[in-house]
Amino acid sequence: MNINQLSNRLMAVVSRIPLHSVVADIGSDHAYLPCYAIKNGLADKAIAGEVADGPFLAAQQQVKEAGLEERIAVRKGNGLEVIASGEADCVTIAGMGGTLIASILEEGKDKLGGVKRLILQPNLRADQIRKWLIEHGWELIDEEIIEEDGKIYEILTAEKGDPERPYSAKKELEMLTGPMLLAQKNAVFLKKWQREAAQLEVVLENVKKAENQAAAASKKREILHELQLIKEAIDSEESEWT
Repeated sequence: MNINQLSNRLMAVVSRIPLHSVVADIGSDHAYLPCYAIKNGLADKAIAGEVADGPFLAAQQQVKEAGLEERIAVRKGNGLEVIASGEADCVTIAGMGGTLIASILEEGKDKLGGVKRLILQPNLRADQIRKWLIEHGWELIDEEIIEEDGKIYEILTAEKGDPERPYSAKKELEMLTGPMLLAQKNAVFLKKWQREAAQLEVVLENVKKAENQAAAASKKREILHELQLIKEAIDSEESEWT
């Protein structure tokens, strides 16, 4: 991967950047995404944020080599602290866990003034992002699920609006799996949730073997409930989760 050829995962993110945006890419690593966005006319300016020295220096070097120092600011800092409120109108956060992404949004929510679009790509626990979006008035407008190199990724796009709009009476299920992804129910979606179910069944068997069954009862109920939701999502009749 380089600034001229992004991974499919990052292409799914960058393709959702509105034209002429000022984009803040949080956790930018080598600044591949902002460099690509600028070089291909998707964004006018960009901010690449990194918290660790190594990726920060790598991003600086990449931007310098690409000759984009006038249009991409590389900044060192934690999460959204690298931008001022109103400075960016699009924020991308890719390649982290959903819980961490939700935490970054929560801790930096005062920096989201002027931001019109969030493009978020969690590696897992996308439900935590959906929960945060609902609680803070962001409407999920698009979801995509892709597989690359044996790993499955979700890309969530949100704008300010009615956070309840994408959801139906099956909100708990849709929060877990994604309302739009559930409606599409493509092959990658089914593969993801079949895989998740198999992993949960292994955990469930271990919980059943726990010496202190009284203490394990709550965990068992939690796992069984999630398995039932997954079963509903994939319309699977293969397992009896009781």
